[in-house]
Amino acid sequence: MAKKIAQIEIEGVIENKNETYNQKWLLETIDDLKDDKKIAAVVLKINSPGGGVYQSAEVFDAVMRLREKSKKIVWAYFASLAASGGYYIGCSADKIVANQNTLTGSIGVIAGRFLDLTRLMEHHGVKEELIHAGRNKIMGHFSTPATEEQRAIMQKIADECYDDFVKLVSTRRNLDEEKVRTLADGRIYTARQALEAGLVDKIANFEDAMDELKKEIGNEKAQIQKFAPKKKHSIKSLLNGFSTNGNLMAATELLKSKTPYPAYFWDGGQFFGR
Repeated sequence: MAKKIAQIEIEGVIENKNETYNQKWLLETIDDLKDDKKIAAVVLKINSPGGGVYQSAEVFDAVMRLREKSKKIVWAYFASLAASGGYYIGCSADKIVANQNTLTGSIGVIAGRFLDLTRLMEHHGVKEELIHAGRNKIMGHFSTPATEEQRAIMQKIADECYDDFVKLVSTRRNLDEEKVRTLADGRIYTARQALEAGLVDKIANFEDAMDELKKEIGNEKAQIQKFAPKKKHSIKSLLNGFSTNGNLMAATELLKSKTPYPAYFWDGGQFFGR
């Protein structure tokens, strides 16, 4: 009898790699668990605002392969935040359990970001000229205002990714697609709201959820084996962010975001206490 439950930590922005998240490690871990006979079930413990469409879909597909090839039970447990791409990945599970204080949902897409700094640059005497071929090659660059054509291009990308997200939720959560579209306006939901809407299956603390999972696999003494990537903290991460005093240097820091686009991402975490 398999005696263990694998607890996979999915934390932080879903991208290739950052201080708390590692896509390569996560995919390899999920793949390795397919052939681990000691593991009876897997729980995806998710605490994430989401991230790249590509990366989120990669993890979703990896979990689906795990379920199909190994027949292991897979649950998702939502910690404080399981939004957008975090929710997308959670939909790969057989069952979703949320903490009572979870924020989840945010079913929507950010296709890109147009940040026009031309007036700010003019004020500071900064001018940039980009040599390019193809009128839309440099769209989205901060020194070039967006055109209506460029907005339409990015909107089409957003709409396509959005449709994929909605259809996935409809299929995996057994919800009518039109109902999902009503829910999927990008907002976040509390755990109770998500339960009422059918976006999660149960509200419980982690310990109670694991006790229930142990009963489901028929081994109430099953051990939980935690899998988490090694975290590396930079000096910058210890400085509690950067100062947004309105000058050019602070504004250009916004351009360094590694969030991949298009993205299943919720960018509202700064409004809640941490």
